[in-house]
Amino acid sequence: MAITEHPVLIVGGGVVGLCAAHYLTAAGVEVEVAERSSLASGASWGNAGWVCLSHSTPVPAPGVARYGLRSLGRPDSPLYIRPSADPRFLAWLWRFWRNSGETTFQRGYAALAELNRPTFDLFDELAEAGVDTALERPGLVHAFLSEQEALHHLHVQQAMAAGRYEMPDDVVVGDDAHKLDPALSPEVRAAYLVRGEGVLDPRRLVESLGKVVRKAGGRIHEHVAVTGFRTSGGRVAAVRTSTGEIACRAVVIAAGMWTPRLLRLLGLRLAMQAGKGYSFTVDLELAPQHSLYLGDRRIVASRIGGTTRLAGTMELSGDNRRLNWQRIVAIARGSRRYLGDWFDDQDDLPRLIRDPWVGGRPLLPDGLPIVDRLPGHDNVFLATGHGMLGVTLGPATGRALADFLLSGRRPAVLAPFSFSR
Repeated sequence: MAITEHPVLIVGGGVVGLCAAHYLTAAGVEVEVAERSSLASGASWGNAGWVCLSHSTPVPAPGVARYGLRSLGRPDSPLYIRPSADPRFLAWLWRFWRNSGETTFQRGYAALAELNRPTFDLFDELAEAGVDTALERPGLVHAFLSEQEALHHLHVQQAMAAGRYEMPDDVVVGDDAHKLDPALSPEVRAAYLVRGEGVLDPRRLVESLGKVVRKAGGRIHEHVAVTGFRTSGGRVAAVRTSTGEIACRAVVIAAGMWTPRLLRLLGLRLAMQAGKGYSFTVDLELAPQHSLYLGDRRIVASRIGGTTRLAGTMELSGDNRRLNWQRIVAIARGSRRYLGDWFDDQDDLPRLIRDPWVGGRPLLPDGLPIVDRLPGHDNVFLATGHGMLGVTLGPATGRALADFLLSGRRPAVLAPFSFSR
């Protein structure tokens, strides 16, 4: 792509957009970022902060659709689907179900694993470039209330790992299981540790990425909404925003759940749903030393900034930011058998927890992101749909997208993540 005097404009100030901005500014490219709110205000803010290989899988997996149907009308379920007669939502669910077969899942997992392969090296490089990643690698303990469930999960993960990362040979059972981490209660009867998995403070990461991009000459516009595009000859010549027009040489759309609205302005449609997740922070008497996956309830616990962040649920209830307090309560109640009776009554929760959060994770029907050039617009690139993997895959996506934009050739690792698949 020929160099012009205009910048590359990145729409979206989350971890994916800012990683792309970092790699472009590091290559000497002029970059501007337009964020409709503040940096890290979307799905990059309140997530669990995991950087891991062993849980980087597509959401539509064998058995998930059946589990989701059982959750209909049950807002306390780890996977909750709110009944809706919206034909677009029903069509999306149909495609989600079609993508939950074993063959499709394995193909999607292999694609994510290949993109994910250099992740920890890339985080090391970000730190060397001055990004305060605050990445720690304490490992990830999978905790279960039954030995049978633990063995099932371990065997599935061992098969999926296929030598890509280290998995334990067996589970720890009985009275020794909860001793894998001091935060676990004696009710945990089986557990295993995946060594080397990481965790970080996502807000701290994104804010530091913003500082590094600015230091390299990039301009970041917060509270600036994109309202349209000025096109000419199959290219976007400028982006219209709430504060005026920005001429550009190329556009990267990394706007999470706002992406479908932006694509409609370009005459394209994208089947995306908000996979709403919830989290909150709590001070436990014994904070976890590892990241924790509370397997039977699909709840995660992360040590972030001296506190414990509990997160979980996948709620398909439309694109909104409404916080359903019942979902917060469900996470708290579901965690208690694993972490001990850290509260007596759910009426105590408003006093004990901080920063209750809900965020819409951008989810496509096959659970894979799109990282591609848009058809019919040869200088518009898309990086969205990372679901629960935005923090883990942000550096790998940003680097591959920057290579694509600068060379004009799509890296082979991005082939499974095309717009038209």
